[in-house]
Amino acid sequence: MLPKPVKINSANFELSALSLDTCPEWELSEFAFIGRSNVGKSSLINFLCNQDGLARVSSTPGRTREINFFSVNNGAWSLVDLPGYGYAKVSKTDRQLFSEFVSDYLVERPNLVCAFVLIDSRHSPQKIDQEFVQWLVENKVPFALVFTKTDKVSATAVKTNIEAFQKAMAEWSEGEPKIFITSVKKRTGYREILGFVGDAIS
Repeated sequence: MLPKPVKINSANFELSALSLDTCPEWELSEFAFIGRSNVGKSSLINFLCNQDGLARVSSTPGRTREINFFSVNNGAWSLVDLPGYGYAKVSKTDRQLFSEFVSDYLVERPNLVCAFVLIDSRHSPQKIDQEFVQWLVENKVPFALVFTKTDKVSATAVKTNIEAFQKAMAEWSEGEPKIFITSVKKRTGYREILGFVGDAIS
């Protein structure tokens, strides 16, 4: 039986952080969302919260440069929008700094309950996604995989690509993470994700 999804009645932007030191000083459980550029992260966040303009949706890769914190249900928990990895239009120095503060958050932030890693279901396993997930495993960061844009390809292709990713993970990971299959267009997957969140914070 699936856990009952937590209902989001309100979601408000609180602040943007550029370092671990500037993250909010609160005790809220945090659920972070991260993925390759243009994987549909902002669209999924807006969909989950039922607010079109909550997270910025852009056709330009790498628009999110800060860690953005949102308070959900008047401080019941927090949704965190992390910068996408893998975009090219920043300097090498900027990219290094960007990687450092995101990795600091993921490894050292005590509030983090789970990092939802978004993966485009239309493609076979991408090296950058595999490397990032392997890094999470090595650093013992709690995470789940969220396969997005499942309306863009057949259910068979989605299944094939997910199984290929799981097979690749088996080479360097014991056990398998929680997996969610989503489509903003078809409005699927949100109950499962919010059920996971509700179960974690209850």
